[in-house]
Amino acid sequence: MKPLTREWVEKAEKDWGSLLREIRARKNPNYDAACFFAQQCVEKYLKARLAEAGIYFKKAHDLTYLLGLAAKTEPLWTSYEQEFRLLTDYAVEFRYPGASADLELAKSAFKICKSFRKTARQSLGFFD
Repeated sequence: MKPLTREWVEKAEKDWGSLLREIRARKNPNYDAACFFAQQCVEKYLKARLAEAGIYFKKAHDLTYLLGLAAKTEPLWTSYEQEFRLLTDYAVEFRYPGASADLELAKSAFKICKSFRKTARQSLGFFD
């Protein structure tokens, strides 16, 4: 595994840990943050796969853009497109006044992230 890929994975795993803390919190859960960390974890796993494949990507947080690039080496990942569109919106929408995530949306973001994390980790050679 390339060193840059490993760095992306490490950062993705930190976001995963933050997502787990927020989704499990009993006192003062921050569902906005849970949605954000879910998006960030997915984004970084996409970037890890792109880095490993040597595919250039511009600075972007749009999961569908990154997915389009990753589909060159992982065509089956396109099945996540609809979910990634939602996850991208969740991450941005809840960071500003006017909207807030609730437990249901946070659980949805968690489910998407958990599924893709497993898929991405297997693609990168992690079997846990």
